[in-house]
Amino acid sequence: MSQSQFQAHIDTVRTSTASSEFLRDPLPLLARYAESMLWLARYMERIENLARLIDVNETFMRLRTVTNGWEAILEMNDDSDFYADTYGEVTNEQVIAFYIIDPRNPNSIVSMALAARENARTLRPLISTEMWIQLNVFTNFIKGLSARDIVISRLSALCKRIKQDCQTHIGITEGTLFRDQAWLFNQLGRQLERADQTTRLIDIKYHALMPGLKDVGSEIDESQWTAVLRSAAGYHAYRRLMPNAISPAAVVGFLLKNNGFPRSLTTCLRHTHHALSLLRADYGLRGASIIVEDVEQMQNIISGQNIETIILRGLHEFLSGMREEIANIQDEIATTFWPL
Repeated sequence: MSQSQFQAHIDTVRTSTASSEFLRDPLPLLARYAESMLWLARYMERIENLARLIDVNETFMRLRTVTNGWEAILEMNDDSDFYADTYGEVTNEQVIAFYIIDPRNPNSIVSMALAARENARTLRPLISTEMWIQLNVFTNFIKGLSARDIVISRLSALCKRIKQDCQTHIGITEGTLFRDQAWLFNQLGRQLERADQTTRLIDIKYHALMPGLKDVGSEIDESQWTAVLRSAAGYHAYRRLMPNAISPAAVVGFLLKNNGFPRSLTTCLRHTHHALSLLRADYGLRGASIIVEDVEQMQNIISGQNIETIILRGLHEFLSGMREEIANIQDEIATTFWPL
């Protein structure tokens, strides 16, 4: 075969391959895959958030710079009544066990890790081998934890490993998951979970952790806001922007409205809007239109007020309203894409 004949053959192969394989229309995504992908992302994000929250809270409780820390975590996760019925008295050891190794608690790390793996099992035809192996190793590690692994002296190292494993999962997902509808539902789950956790974290500080009026602006008050930033993995990013001061309005504004911080409410809503818009435009999921409009309404509410106005009008009411809207968006996604 001559050089010209060989080149003509290669061009023919390229043309036929591109038209028949690489450029074909995307296959529709099964509803159960979409649901499992969203919840896989939510569970892994929630585990990381909880591990960070436990680690930061234990440190500041030990330094006596945060009061009512464990009660605040219970309230943040709406677990106060369930915990009281299960354990009674609030103690360091019991709350830590409740949130890490207690299978009776659906919000414990062990329960969420098992739920994440079950969702991954459903998704086995879609996810990479690397994702599947890492999730299995992580879940088996969590299942093997016992009371001696969660003692105070080992808690920080344990939480650090859990956070790193969750971040590894995100990295492997980023590097190996095919960019189709499944990827977009994974993004929706992560962003909705981050948005929900950020609103809860700010709200709890303003109620359960708030010092008396005499302590506002004191070292205790500043350390509590530092704990909030660290719990949101935002301390270093905040210090880059505002290296000299920590104030309630500045921290709340950063966590709600900063466009560069990945866990701010504004950023999470922007990514949610982007994913839903792609589902509507690129994959013809027309039911996304109404959900997109609801996200845009939330964005308009946030952008239409400065942080001082939000605080003066009632920060708790604002955050509660945002959480309700996030829950409504989750319900709308479920109703639209995987109805009962």
